Amino acid sequence: MPKDKNLEGKEVSGHISRRDFLRDAGLVVGAPTLGTISASAAAAETAEIALPAAAADPGSQPEFIQIELTVNGDVYRRAVEPHWTLRQLLRDQIGLTSPKDWCGGYGACGSCTVIMNGRPILSCLTLACECNGATVETAEGIAKAKHPIIQAYINHNAFQCGYCTPGFVCTAKALLDRNGDPTEADVRDALGGNLCRCGTYQQHPLAVIEAAGNLKESA
Repeated sequence: MPKDKNLEGKEVSGHISRRDFLRDAGLVVGAPTLGTISASAAAAETAEIALPAAAADPGSQPEFIQIELTVNGDVYRRAVEPHWTLRQLLRDQIGLTSPKDWCGGYGACGSCTVIMNGRPILSCLTLACECNGATVETAEGIAKAKHPIIQAYINHNAFQCGYCTPGFVCTAKALLDRNGDPTEADVRDALGGNLCRCGTYQQHPLAVIEAAGNLKESA
């Protein structure tokens, strides 16, 4: 079988060796890749880095709003940003960790519930800047005041992991403040917005009704 000659005049057999194939393939594939890398490096040397507007202006400062509110009987004066929630203020600025965040701030679980001006509210959906002059109660304050709802929850094992419990306690306490003799239906209706991952729902009405009885006895 006659042998071919390559462009350099060398004789070539009818097959290509593995070494020649890998060498030639490496040159074919590697050349464009190296060219791209070189071009990218050259562009990076001459390109200007675009800084965000905030970083480009070191003098810019976030806007703060001064508020004053009463939490568990103590007065707090704080400077808050317009987008901060009451939950952020209570946890990150005041240091009260009972308002939790199970649903990611969508107001769907009730674990962030606190009492503001006598009403249970979702602190994850309430802007801190709107709470100027407000009176807020959290589970810490309810426990400190030795409200009977705390012991009733313990007596009836109305919790397991305890993550959702502060929200339930605040909602239950707000119910008892406005209705000293609730029925089971009243309790279930009031607690309908609070979710319990452990599924202790059947124990909550028992605890709330017991706490209502204890409140009447001590009145």
